[in-house]
Amino acid sequence: TAIYGSNFPLGLLPFIFFVLACAIAFATGTSWGTFGVLVPIAVTILGGSGTLALLTVSATLGGAVFGDHISPISDTTILASAGAQCNHVNHVNTQLPYAITVAAVSFVSYIIAGFVQNVYISLAVAAVLTVATLFVIKKVTAKK
Repeated sequence: TAIYGSNFPLGLLPFIFFVLACAIAFATGTSWGTFGVLVPIAVTILGGSGTLALLTVSATLGGAVFGDHISPISDTTILASAGAQCNHVNHVNTQLPYAITVAAVSFVSYIIAGFVQNVYISLAVAAVLTVATLFVIKKVTAKK
């Protein structure tokens, strides 16, 4: 399939939109603003229907929530640290390992899902990746 006369692999769009959403939400501190910018672009590029469009919008939403969650200027991050009565920078730093682990699994899962485009296979692969990641983390921390 081609976009604007090129041989661009459309299966990479969920991954690309995930990364873009992560970066924009982190930089701006807003997931909703990121939704507002990227979802219309994704829907327009992919015609608004079909499995790939659904995957790309999902990747955009997930990436935006991740970026917002780890952004030190996000209102939710600021309110969470204030509500917990802890140092704001410490709160951000303690959230990073958990959020980055999930984002890394999602990162790989969206690449696979973009090319497979089957919900059951993609979900199974993502679940296996998640469990494998947990086992690797357990092995690494057990050695310490």
